[in-house]
Amino acid sequence: PPPQGPRVRLAGMTKKRRNAGRNKKGRGHTPAVRCVNCARCVPKDKAIKRFQVRNLVEAGSQRDLRDASVFESYQLPKLYMKLLYCCSCAIHSRVVRVRSRENRKIREPPPRFRPAADGKKGGAPQQKK
Repeated sequence: PPPQGPRVRLAGMTKKRRNAGRNKKGRGHTPAVRCVNCARCVPKDKAIKRFQVRNLVEAGSQRDLRDASVFESYQLPKLYMKLLYCCSCAIHSRVVRVRSRENRKIREPPPRFRPAADGKKGGAPQQKK
């Protein structure tokens, strides 16, 4: 049997992340989800989540459909997918990058670049309101 006595917590124990890599905060257990890449079981709050919106039809076929369509302005449907990755696959497929100890403390998301309204490449970063 383990020794019975007062529990001593080591004060010098370091933590790599202030949230321990999870978003649990008071919940004892969270359901497991599967990684879309390797099918590993990952706690739902630990999984790296990305929302992907793609066109249902690739760009080459879109013009053919537009020309053959009877309707003037038919909006083609989009494919909405919520992708859940384990840490290993997210790093390996460059969904997230490894950051230095100082940069790990930066909690604000990186700037998002939106395409310009006139259709040219390279839009300006999105302004906060």
